[in-house]
Amino acid sequence: MANSHRGEIDAVLGGETRRLCLTLGALAELEAAFKVEDLVALAGRFETGRLSARDLIRILGAGLRGAGEAISDDEVAVLRAEGGAAGFAKIAAELLRATFGAPQGDLGGSDTLGEDAKNPL
Repeated sequence: MANSHRGEIDAVLGGETRRLCLTLGALAELEAAFKVEDLVALAGRFETGRLSARDLIRILGAGLRGAGEAISDDEVAVLRAEGGAAGFAKIAAELLRATFGAPQGDLGGSDTLGEDAKNPL
């Protein structure tokens, strides 16, 4: 069972329940992928609510690798999720909430990254 205090979630991907966690290493991977300088900029990138399929692959791949799964983005790209694209978006949103500390269901401004930071959703 995922430990929400450590930012972990469980999600069904490819027909299997898998653990995802955005560790510092996974967050650094996402900073590089999205070409941002810091966590506040990364959160800002996500709070627009506009994520491409490529973005979802990167986020979910980083989360899977952060939880210890040896999986490439190419392998993530062929996984299936219940609900299709909306299902992938829901998993990514849950992972980002778990990582950046927003309470479940709270899509308002969370001050976990600093005075001016908002919830990444």
